[in-house]
Amino acid sequence: MTDIQTMSKPKVMHIDNLSLHSMLNEDSELIPLMTPEDEEIINKESVPEILPILPLRNTVLFPGVVIPITAGRDKSIQLIKDANKGDKILGVVAQKNEEVEIPGLKDIHTTGVVAQILRVLKMPDGNTTVIIQGKKRFEIDTIVQDKPYIKATVKEAFEDKFIEDEKEFDVIIDSIKELALEVIKENPMLPSEASFAIKNIQSNSFLVNFISSNMDLSVALKQDVLETDNLKERALLTLRNLNKELQKLKLRNDIQSKTREDLDQQQREYYLHQQLKTIQEELGGASNDQELEEMRKKAKTKKWNKEVADTFEKELNRLKRMNPQMAEYGVQRSYLELLLELPWGIYSEDKFDLKNAQKVLDRDHFGLEKVKERIIEHLAVLKLRNDMKSPIICLYGPPGVGKTSLGKSVAEALGRKYVRMSLGGLRDEAEIRGHRKTYIGAMPGRLIQNLKKAETSNPVFVLDEIDKLGQSHQGDPSSAMLEVLDPEQNTAFYDNYLEVGYDLSKVLFIATANNLGQIPWALRDRMEIINVTGYTIEEKVEIAKRHLLPKQLKEHGLTSKDLKLGKKQIEQIVEGYTRESGVRGLEKQVAKVVRFAAKSIALEEEYEITLSTEKVEEILGTPRNRDKYENNGVAGVVTGLAWTRVGGDILFIESILSKGKGNLSITGNLGNVMKESATIAMKFIKSNAEEFGIKPEIIEKYDVHIHVPEGATPKDGPSAGITMLTSLVSSFTQRKVKNKIAMTGEITLRGKVLPVGGIKEKILAAKRANIKEIMLCEDNRKDILEIKESYLKGLTFHYVTDMKEVIDIALTKQKVKHAKKLD
Repeated sequence: MTDIQTMSKPKVMHIDNLSLHSMLNEDSELIPLMTPEDEEIINKESVPEILPILPLRNTVLFPGVVIPITAGRDKSIQLIKDANKGDKILGVVAQKNEEVEIPGLKDIHTTGVVAQILRVLKMPDGNTTVIIQGKKRFEIDTIVQDKPYIKATVKEAFEDKFIEDEKEFDVIIDSIKELALEVIKENPMLPSEASFAIKNIQSNSFLVNFISSNMDLSVALKQDVLETDNLKERALLTLRNLNKELQKLKLRNDIQSKTREDLDQQQREYYLHQQLKTIQEELGGASNDQELEEMRKKAKTKKWNKEVADTFEKELNRLKRMNPQMAEYGVQRSYLELLLELPWGIYSEDKFDLKNAQKVLDRDHFGLEKVKERIIEHLAVLKLRNDMKSPIICLYGPPGVGKTSLGKSVAEALGRKYVRMSLGGLRDEAEIRGHRKTYIGAMPGRLIQNLKKAETSNPVFVLDEIDKLGQSHQGDPSSAMLEVLDPEQNTAFYDNYLEVGYDLSKVLFIATANNLGQIPWALRDRMEIINVTGYTIEEKVEIAKRHLLPKQLKEHGLTSKDLKLGKKQIEQIVEGYTRESGVRGLEKQVAKVVRFAAKSIALEEEYEITLSTEKVEEILGTPRNRDKYENNGVAGVVTGLAWTRVGGDILFIESILSKGKGNLSITGNLGNVMKESATIAMKFIKSNAEEFGIKPEIIEKYDVHIHVPEGATPKDGPSAGITMLTSLVSSFTQRKVKNKIAMTGEITLRGKVLPVGGIKEKILAAKRANIKEIMLCEDNRKDILEIKESYLKGLTFHYVTDMKEVIDIALTKQKVKHAKKLD
């Protein structure tokens, strides 16, 4: 049994929650309030050195305040009996945790109030009720006994009644009274007589204690007020607590008022709806029952299976039993309308004219022969096996190469509807699988929504940026995509909102991605990967002439008569103002040129319709030639080939020697893999120094510094291995690097050269930089064979298998000019 329990008898205050809400009832006996004279008498009394300690579970006693308590624990009953027989004085403290049945010193607060027993009552249920009044605050010093109850030595708590600004303090007290009266006014459960008690309190300190004791606060908050020594601080704390209680009361009253108004409005609308229903029936209009019957008739025309038909019938009967004014009615109706609007078993007829498909792909995309060939192969298989589940294709490559528009062309070639869903940054699994109907504002997933818009169950569905799916506390969307993209599972795709399986097996999914490494392996395993590589300069020129320029002219309200760009000028734009695998950046530059013509026409200014190279440079500014090959006049500077997110690029590796102890330092914002390549190259040179014509003692006498320019750009990957090896050997031997040669390949400690990726993009970068010779791993020969011969024109390839071959090809026997003397 708890130490503090609710009093149910009349004429005794309820103490279950001692607050202004419950401190006075109409039947309560009014206990006289403490006067300033009473307070002065209490202040003169001294605190006993030893007090029996009575722990209270769910309330805090304040000085001057009278409260009834019900004792249920044997120790508490014994303490009250002994104190009542003696001087009727005891110490009251609050428990920290009311669940503790036998509290010790660590379970109670050390600051409490000396209390005097006013009356002890025996209740019919056997409990003892005692009415006590607080006297003075004290602090527990030491426990002198714990059986049969706790006794402790105590000292009087310091009471700071100094008020620096009396006027400010009076304002605080007046504010407390006003707020207390407003609380009584706002609470309909409190009698208006309670305000008289507040108005008749003359002592400021007792007013603060009285209101703090009777507010609806937690034990911890009340204890904070009790432990505050300064009277002004205690008053301010009480004022803050009163403010919060008043705000809660006002909010509760507002909510109750609105709820009552809403209920009245619902009842009114129900009666009006019933009258409207009768009027509609009299006029021959459709009532709810007729609308539901129309839904049932529409359902009979649907080509759905027995499971969906049974579900619809069950949910329709449930809707019929609902009151139309209920909130759930709208949710249920929306669900049934979705079931009716989905294209169950509706498929558009495929046009398997592969020659026409080839024409459409060639019309919309210049180049990309291998990609278009792979797509035509897929369509050919679909034609031969009409019952075959649609394959799931993933087009990956750098931005701007036409991955998304390929999906649109496939849809047109097949005669299917085209649907695009962007997955970039999608973090919520419910976007794929939908929300359950029980949630407010629930919707089906975007897959089901898009199929409803497409009105067929076999559209071409482009899943754009599948490598950029995010993760959050709301789930992992990439895991939700596993069922969507698995031909063995998506015959009955489960949407949380739909709650029945939907067949996605006839949908032709085409995913696009920039980086395969960011796609989870389980998801990548379900897709057939097609690499969409970058374009050559010649292809970009043709794309600009055929597609980009006409498109931009149309978007800017011009025609081909208003502006002409020659092949030379387009090539100038490609080489001088773009450095990408795709054509998105090129389109922006073409748009700038077109805007120049549009501005001239709008201002009625004369301009060159056929732009010259000089005019192009004037419009676009000075061209950037960052990726041009640099001369080979300095030892240790070697050109490498790199793959970036925007395509291929050339990379310069620099190394230099300085007097030291053979230490290696690397700079240029390099990742761990690239740093490891430098370490491997250095170790290999040390172990094979004499074969390269390097004196071992020189390696120990000189520090080596490797740097990769453009230090602000992060770089990583193993493909710069042979470039770093060549740079280091050139620095140690001062031999000249072969003119106009670039290289790419990974190295091992055994001296082997391993293959790397992104070969086509790297070759395009080499051509842009006017490189003549390229060094690759022997295993990369097959990648070269897959590239069109026109791309390789003017290039010589060297295929190597070990590092010694690399040095023999890359370095000449000639020393660089001003060669450093190493000794």
